[in-house]
Amino acid sequence: MHSTLATPPPTPPIPSWLTLESCESVDPQARIPPPALSHTLHQADGSVLSLAADDRRIYSGGQADIHVWCRDSFQLLGSLQGHSGSVLSLELYKDKSWLISSSGDSTVRIWNTETMELLYILTPFADYNSGDIFSIAFSPASQTLFLGCQNTSLQWFDFSEGSRDWNVNTEPGSTHLGEQLSPKHPISRKPHKFFDSQPQPAGRPIPSPPPCSNSFPVTPSSAARSLPGATTPPLAQNPQLQMSSSDSNPGDISEEHKATKPRELSIPQDNWLPSAHYGYIYCMAIVPEHEGEAQATPLQRKVTQLVTGSGDEDVKLWSYSADPSDTANNITLLHTFYAQVGGVLSIISRNGNIYAGCQSGHVKIWDIETKTLVRTIIAQENVDILSLSMTDGELYTCSAGGCIQRFSPTFDKTGCWRGHSGTVLTSIIVPSRYDGKKAADDRRDLITGASDNNIKVWALGRSAQKPGSPLPQTSLSHTSIPSQETNLAGETDEVEASDTLVNALSQFVSFSSVSGSLSHHEDCRQAAIWLKKCLIQFGAESQLLYGIEGKNPVVFGLFRGSESKQARRRVLFYGHYDVIAAGPPSSWQHDPFTLTGLNGYLYGRGVTDNKGPVLAVACAASEMLARRSLDVDLVLLIEGEEEAGSGGFEEAVRKYKDQIGHIDAILVSNSYWIDDARPCITYGLRGVIHATIEVQGEGPDVHSGVDGGAHIEPMMDMTKVLSKLSEGTRIAIPGFYDNVRKPVQEEDESFRLLSEVTGRTPASFSSRWREPTLSVHSIQDSGLSGNPTIIPSRVRAKISVRIVPDQDLKAITEAIESSIRATFDELQSPNSLHITIDRTADWWIGSFDHPWFKALESAIYDEWGVQPLRIREGGSIPSVPFLEKEFGCPALHLPMGQSSDQAHLRNERISLNNLRKGKSVIERFFHRMSTTTE
Repeated sequence: MHSTLATPPPTPPIPSWLTLESCESVDPQARIPPPALSHTLHQADGSVLSLAADDRRIYSGGQADIHVWCRDSFQLLGSLQGHSGSVLSLELYKDKSWLISSSGDSTVRIWNTETMELLYILTPFADYNSGDIFSIAFSPASQTLFLGCQNTSLQWFDFSEGSRDWNVNTEPGSTHLGEQLSPKHPISRKPHKFFDSQPQPAGRPIPSPPPCSNSFPVTPSSAARSLPGATTPPLAQNPQLQMSSSDSNPGDISEEHKATKPRELSIPQDNWLPSAHYGYIYCMAIVPEHEGEAQATPLQRKVTQLVTGSGDEDVKLWSYSADPSDTANNITLLHTFYAQVGGVLSIISRNGNIYAGCQSGHVKIWDIETKTLVRTIIAQENVDILSLSMTDGELYTCSAGGCIQRFSPTFDKTGCWRGHSGTVLTSIIVPSRYDGKKAADDRRDLITGASDNNIKVWALGRSAQKPGSPLPQTSLSHTSIPSQETNLAGETDEVEASDTLVNALSQFVSFSSVSGSLSHHEDCRQAAIWLKKCLIQFGAESQLLYGIEGKNPVVFGLFRGSESKQARRRVLFYGHYDVIAAGPPSSWQHDPFTLTGLNGYLYGRGVTDNKGPVLAVACAASEMLARRSLDVDLVLLIEGEEEAGSGGFEEAVRKYKDQIGHIDAILVSNSYWIDDARPCITYGLRGVIHATIEVQGEGPDVHSGVDGGAHIEPMMDMTKVLSKLSEGTRIAIPGFYDNVRKPVQEEDESFRLLSEVTGRTPASFSSRWREPTLSVHSIQDSGLSGNPTIIPSRVRAKISVRIVPDQDLKAITEAIESSIRATFDELQSPNSLHITIDRTADWWIGSFDHPWFKALESAIYDEWGVQPLRIREGGSIPSVPFLEKEFGCPALHLPMGQSSDQAHLRNERISLNNLRKGKSVIERFFHRMSTTTE
């Protein structure tokens, strides 16, 4: 099949085991805590067999597809489809933007990482009888690709210009057998009596692991084929797709033109060394060319050294000459190293040494120059070492038991942790990313893939903390984040150290600041104190404001803009640090108060409502302040009672209004897109009236069999009162609809556009956003729960009424009370009626024509590249209309979250991409506001 970058499947549910456990074999030598887990990517179609990564993307090999992930947003961008067998090895050649993949289908494919186009299909000599291509290595110096095959052969192809290897492939589309590779003739490999049976090396048979061991079974493609239920996904028939230069949004993948037919190549017979080993060639690596030699000659640069490891327990060092004048066999065996502790499953070469990971759990280290064994590391006894990675002299070993271990340059064990719940099959180390670009320092990420279907990104620049220890202070622009002594790390810390926003959010989420529970009152106070310190260290002035005694404080923050001759515009951002109760932790797939990253989303209570947006705004101001580009004053009012009715907020604002000062615009970010694909701007909220109706009888509860018929029952009165409140879908309160604003043409056009985007009818948006509603939420009684014979003496009902422009909140509240009392009076009941207005909030509507609205809309467009959808919300935020009236200025509402964010529900989440882009939108808006004429 040709190159296809397929549409990614829906985000899978979070696996229940997605928590990091400490390694079972705790080693007292492991002095340094394990690195922090930045993010987890879940590969839905099976084991992660191979990995590669460039500056923008992570590539993971699966059962047949190569999955492409964005390194900034951690979202799945799509899948490269073409192989018909497991993708066993991946290699990058950045100079030519090549991604090279080898597979169990006996082919190597070369893809262009800029266009995702399939460039070449390379078949080994002896066609598909070569078996699985377990390993590949590319030498940039000689432009040569080496293949380690299941039939024990070593093969290579010279891609350099003028290479004679091109001579046997002069006709595009032809192989050395004169065949065409096409979708009509899918690549498949016939069983072979040699390599489909267990090899028996001369004198040293490979030990078979016991049935219950963690050892890696040395069988063809065992990593993939041993998975229960593993299947090869069907290959898509779509034409080639191109990936744009910006990968932060999955929507950036778009069809561009018809696929170009890949050139089909084959390895010449001269480039085939049969029986290079007496077992499958599982691994290979290029020895870094002329390490430490500043003046290598042109001839030296054409010589490549290659090391290979095999199931025959040997490591072989080869010399390859790329000199075109050398027409003889240009690969020479320099030396054979005998591991003698089981098959060699992984290999790397660094600092003049060869490191070989073996079946037995041993890592053998040889010096290349002297050909001597330097050290044997026993990582885990009798547990296969399937992958090795190294950076700055530190060696990372990954084993079949899911354990990752770290060894110092002097071979001391400095870390040991349980990284995966399955076999760790592959690992790489790459430079870290920060806010869409490579980190300015030398920080690195360790990326691991395993049979648990997960890819994990470990931040080597920062260690995870043990429970109860303070978090390390992290550099942010010009200051640092305050740390909190709480159980935030160890096995569950999943925050990237270099990302200020995510690092701060991890700490903010750890506070269980549930405003609706007295037991969490202290948690709310601590969250407010932490946020105050955070804002101060971001560069703001901050203090706590108290409105009513016993209520959570309001966190006040002020970022002062750059000094100028003209008066600066002043923006007030409103948000809240309190959250709704998370419910039983067992109902979540992870700890609700530990930030967890998975497939481009951050999970935790409050990440989208509203801690994530609050910190995004604060980080935007902090970064602009550090660049001296903040030309507005930003006032933050972050309350702690929003989820419980905003008690004390209005009192605090009025009490400290002089300190807050003049305000030109109010900004809110406390709602969500209408779907998961297109950014939105919110311009309206309904108001709400919450009320309690209670009917009280004259005596106690009675038995229906004894006293039924002798009393006017409170429950009957209640049902009659409630039934008179509505007629069908209309509210039956006199004068209720008199002042409802008539629809306007501009809004009707907006609803029609939304209908085209979402598939819902325009009427559905009108009924949810523009029309008033009445709801009965609950009816409670004084009777014994579940007893069907009791006549309760007291009945209580909770109702709410949503109001819209231009209904008067006070007048509607009075009309509701009057209507209920009039209905009850008509009953002439001996029972008593009590009505309580629990809380109210006015409606809010923005103006499309206001300069601030246009400035925000333009900022969204500039960041996302698409015009935002204009939406309203059916819910209510009491503080928005209050602040608008109190300061006499317009309010604006920027939703950052997606419709699937699960706010108030279990597994609440926010897209990392949305959070970062939301911060950028804020920066653009502040800049536009400072230059826009009102």
